[in-house]
Amino acid sequence: MTQNRKETLSSRIVAQLRQAILQGQLAPGEKINLDRLRDQHQVSISPLREAVSRLVPDGLVAFEDQRGYSVAPISAADLAEITRLRCTLESQALREAVAAGDLEWESQVMGALYRLRITEVGSDDAAGAAAWEAAHAEFHMALIRGCNSPLLLHFCTVLRAMQDRYRWLFRASLPAGRDVQAEHDGIAAAATSRQADLACARLVAHIEGTAALLMPAVPG
Repeated sequence: MTQNRKETLSSRIVAQLRQAILQGQLAPGEKINLDRLRDQHQVSISPLREAVSRLVPDGLVAFEDQRGYSVAPISAADLAEITRLRCTLESQALREAVAAGDLEWESQVMGALYRLRITEVGSDDAAGAAAWEAAHAEFHMALIRGCNSPLLLHFCTVLRAMQDRYRWLFRASLPAGRDVQAEHDGIAAAATSRQADLACARLVAHIEGTAALLMPAVPG
């Protein structure tokens, strides 16, 4: 197997495992059985072990000596810390994007907002929910992509995925009636009109609002 093919295979497995963890198909705290995954994915153990290890820095997989890999556990304290850090870093990235973003950045934000809006329809089924989650992640990334700080973008992406897992796991407990699209509209409008303070305040309220609705369902 060439190096490029090995990297492609490993990346494909990483994406599949990440989705399985985010959607709760691999439960929090569950031990990751490499032999079972090897049979499931029809691959050798080497690219599989590499794929699993790549999810450790993303906070989705834990590794312990003598015990191996397991899905990262969840807790109310973990969600609170993720939320706090995400608010701090993502609002900083948004502030920098508002200051530095050009017309192309504005177009990407409004394009991602439109795709998110039209993807809302049919999001109650599994496929629709997955499509909405992808559009939602892209909208939040489009907002901050103009900050021109790769390391900051990486940390924001990791934290958002970690909070997204909680929403996937406890989406059934989220109450109806919240106008999430209006929140997204408000963030995008403030950002593209270069009102950094307002955009950041709305973003923080949006992130904290989701966490507050999820928290009662998360085990302590």
